[in-house]
Amino acid sequence: MTLTPIKLNTEDYPAEFRPFLSGSMLFDSSCSPEAKVIFIDKDGGFFLKSAPKGSLDREAAMTRYFNNKGLAADVLTYISDVRDWLLTKKIHGDDCTAAKYLEQPERLAQTLGERLALLHSLDYADCPVQNHTKLYLEKMEHNKRSDTYDKSHFPDSFGYASAEEAWAVVENHGHLLKTDTLLHGDYCLPNVILDDWRFSGFIDLDNGGVGDRHVDLFWGAWTLWFNLRTDKYRQKFFDAYGRENINEEVLRVVAACEVFG
Repeated sequence: MTLTPIKLNTEDYPAEFRPFLSGSMLFDSSCSPEAKVIFIDKDGGFFLKSAPKGSLDREAAMTRYFNNKGLAADVLTYISDVRDWLLTKKIHGDDCTAAKYLEQPERLAQTLGERLALLHSLDYADCPVQNHTKLYLEKMEHNKRSDTYDKSHFPDSFGYASAEEAWAVVENHGHLLKTDTLLHGDYCLPNVILDDWRFSGFIDLDNGGVGDRHVDLFWGAWTLWFNLRTDKYRQKFFDAYGRENINEEVLRVVAACEVFG
């Protein structure tokens, strides 16, 4: 996580957040243009995220749900007004892109696989997002119609030569995606927090819900390839997760979907 010191006028922020912002060291920790994230270095730390109206509703609901299971930060305030605002406590530890974790890639891949298997074993009966797969496929169809296609960040083993080739896989095999597993939805190294290798929690749960396990498996493999600059540790990750629960054909379907993500 990159932290850039910032100064701001607290009067520009909703009154609910001013006591947290006032007199605190503030840092920009945003990682996308869609949402602004401020780290508030006070009383153990807080994160304040702001984004267009309605866009943080799912993240707030899923973070509360994961928090009730002991897997995510405490949601202190969620406001949807002219913009959405989400205030959460900081989870103790560092995300998995910290050097101390990247320097031990075998252990990191093992940890990532084992933690994902534990997540996927949990009961999801009361999850607030029960239709992840339906939403997922609808999003890909919308993006396809909008000519959104980018395979540049995906490993060659999951690559497709063209948008038409990828979409043919989605159309012909999208029915293979199940809705039977509690997902993180964006299972990448920056979203898993460890405290000296002990699991602390998940962050950025806006894509979570009940869906197909291969979405998380795809992103787990992708993040190891992307952050370690090699695909060498994918098999270690899959072994730690449990190969008997992995279908390579479904992984390729997810990969085809994701180039429209």
